[in-house]
Amino acid sequence: MRLLESGEMYLETIHILSLKGGHVRSLDVAEYMGFSKPSVSRAVGLLRNGGYIVVDEDGYITLTDAGHEVADKIYERHTVLTDFLSSLGVNAETAAEDACKIEHDISDESFRAIKQLMKKL
Repeated sequence: MRLLESGEMYLETIHILSLKGGHVRSLDVAEYMGFSKPSVSRAVGLLRNGGYIVVDEDGYITLTDAGHEVADKIYERHTVLTDFLSSLGVNAETAAEDACKIEHDISDESFRAIKQLMKKL
């Protein structure tokens, strides 16, 4: 199942929240993303059915291996692209916002080239 940008964003959010505090619930995702609880509930159901997350009986969300793969990829793209744009003189807030837009559409080849350039800097 090919994820849409919104699915990637949800997985990235779950990853970020788990890094910050460990346990993640739908309410945490809704608050972090500024989305309604019903929207998040629907997305959580789709991600669970797609095999990207597991939700336990207490409502805690865990990424599966497939979910981690997507979340790690998007999170790395976000951080590298944010750093790249910041190195060009873009202010931090704008760099993060623009990175969020680019991270879902940039080709693997272009991302690798930017990542290599950032390693040299």
